[in-house]
Amino acid sequence: MKDNHCEPMIIDIVLPSVLCLITVATILLYFRLQSRLKTFFHESQLRPHDAAFMVVGMGTMVTIIAFVPQKAILVLYLAAYSFILSMFTYVVSGKWHVAVLPPVAFILSYFYLWNIVLLNIFAVIFAILVSLYLGSLFSWKSVAVFAVLITIVDIIQVYGTGHMSASAEKTLELGLPTLILVPAFPSARVGYLGLGLGDVLLACLLCIQTSQRYGRTTGILAATTIGIVFLVFEITSLNYPLGQSFPATVIVAGGWLAGSGVHSLVKSNRR
Repeated sequence: MKDNHCEPMIIDIVLPSVLCLITVATILLYFRLQSRLKTFFHESQLRPHDAAFMVVGMGTMVTIIAFVPQKAILVLYLAAYSFILSMFTYVVSGKWHVAVLPPVAFILSYFYLWNIVLLNIFAVIFAILVSLYLGSLFSWKSVAVFAVLITIVDIIQVYGTGHMSASAEKTLELGLPTLILVPAFPSARVGYLGLGLGDVLLACLLCIQTSQRYGRTTGILAATTIGIVFLVFEITSLNYPLGQSFPATVIVAGGWLAGSGVHSLVKSNRR
């Protein structure tokens, strides 16, 4: 006799919620620190071709990481993260002796106290800091170019070369905070789910620019629709597997477009 009992649907609300909350927090922090960031960068802005070069550099880095020894990756990441922490602390405090403390805390934590909680804390911090830096430098056109190109590169590196998965595995083996790892809930049997910082960065940049162009409420709306679309996709992929990895930038871009669509509809109805 056949067992017609259906397995319960696998659902996770944690990772989409984390993505949404980080994006909203970044928007709020950006408006709080906008004047300091603009002053620090002397009102400079990256042009669309600068954004294109940045995407090429990021794609190249993914390929390099897939092939270079782990020790080289470790040195590179620790140096880059320490620099980002010190520069942001200096922007906020204006004091170099204070700016030294966060990178020292990060290095000591990594070598002596590291665990999944610290990995997630520093991953979130780095995602927000880089988003704030680039958000203050990018124009609307530059973000549009960045979003389109980074999505294309992500698709190529996931499905074409496979370097995205290889580089993610290497950095994860080293315990570097290059992605956010959270336990699935309510379907705990899934274990931990991960999201790369590049995907978080794209969501934050799109929502920062949306906030600047249409207001903070619209930016938060876009962050919410990104989280909702990500939730729907994640439930679908968990129950009907699409493979080991998927270019999440596609989902982020789709969620942002959904938010922009809602904004346009509301605006047209008001008219």
